Amino acid sequence: MLIFLHMFKKFTFLLFVIVAFLTSIAIKAVEVKDLYQASIAIDSQSSKDRAGALKKALAAVLLKVGGEKNVLDNDVIKNALGNYNSYLSQYRYQQKSLQIVDEKGSNKLLFLLVSFNQEKINTLFQEANLALWGSLRPKILLWLVDEHGLTRNIISSTSASNLPLVISEFSSQRGLPIMLPLMDLTDANQIKLSDIWGRFQQPIKDASNRYLPEAIAVVRISDSSLVALDYDNGTTESDNCGLLCTESRTKISNYVLDWSLLDWSLVEGQQKFSQQYQGNDPQALLQQGLADITELIYQYYALSATSDNDYIIDVENIDSLNTYVEVFHFLDELSSVKSVILVSAKGSKRRFKLQLLGTQEALLASLKLNKKLTQVIDPLAQFNEPADENDEPLAPVFNWDK
Repeated sequence: MLIFLHMFKKFTFLLFVIVAFLTSIAIKAVEVKDLYQASIAIDSQSSKDRAGALKKALAAVLLKVGGEKNVLDNDVIKNALGNYNSYLSQYRYQQKSLQIVDEKGSNKLLFLLVSFNQEKINTLFQEANLALWGSLRPKILLWLVDEHGLTRNIISSTSASNLPLVISEFSSQRGLPIMLPLMDLTDANQIKLSDIWGRFQQPIKDASNRYLPEAIAVVRISDSSLVALDYDNGTTESDNCGLLCTESRTKISNYVLDWSLLDWSLVEGQQKFSQQYQGNDPQALLQQGLADITELIYQYYALSATSDNDYIIDVENIDSLNTYVEVFHFLDELSSVKSVILVSAKGSKRRFKLQLLGTQEALLASLKLNKKLTQVIDPLAQFNEPADENDEPLAPVFNWDK
């Protein structure tokens, strides 16, 4: 009996450790590395090819940091692209073996890996009066259904298709963490293909919980049921033959793609639907759809590089000097914060004045991703006015998660 109790205690402790570990995973969003680095395919190591690749690399980094394609239309940015050496930190050549899907073997291609100066790039955005995106970014779970004729398949990262490669490359280029479901036994038991195709929110959310995403996207690509048909007037036998005519019907396009975005923090549980994308290249359609999803999410998290806003906050649960240092460094390192000043200290509460690079909404959005600081909502706050003019004015209260 004692042995059994001892084993039970060990098992309980192990279970507690596992749960704590999984919880620690859940509280952090994805910090994107190498935001100021780009890898560009290059034909040779000649100076001419290198110059072209360096310019493309700078454009790729500016797009990744800026979040939306419009940054490349800015006149200041256009001038900077012609002066790429001013922002260059280092570069090196590398060879990559790229697997050719649906074929045997692989191709070895030459790439130029380029790093740019972060401070100079950020200053450039400020001079251009453009917004920038920090390194802490939301994780997107993508449910992708590919329809060919009467067959529909849910695409996973291991699917025999070029589409996962397109998604992986886009994720790297735009700095947005996008993952595909595993489509293992757990997924198969939790969701049906018809739920995804029908874009039913609750089954999709339930199946997505295991991946801990900040946003969920559903993308449908079709060469059949979604594709519109049009009459080919040149082949009809008569304009007035009615139902007896045998009319030739041709597709407007070979493929159609649409997407919807689900997220209970971005759009408060509502579902954002796209228009249909029509074309003859499914990979190009997918890239366009992902680009529009990215820019929609970017608009929520983007930071203004030029506006200076003071924001006063109270942080509770600071009971030691070490904790205070942790909180101060945490606030100071947020991409949405320009500077931090300690205003006052009372008990375990510290008041900070933050000078923001953008709006308060952008700061709160980034805090939701990290979850180290959780805002404490007091329903009676509007009635709790300061007792007299010597008391500190009310400020948003956050709890520090040690």
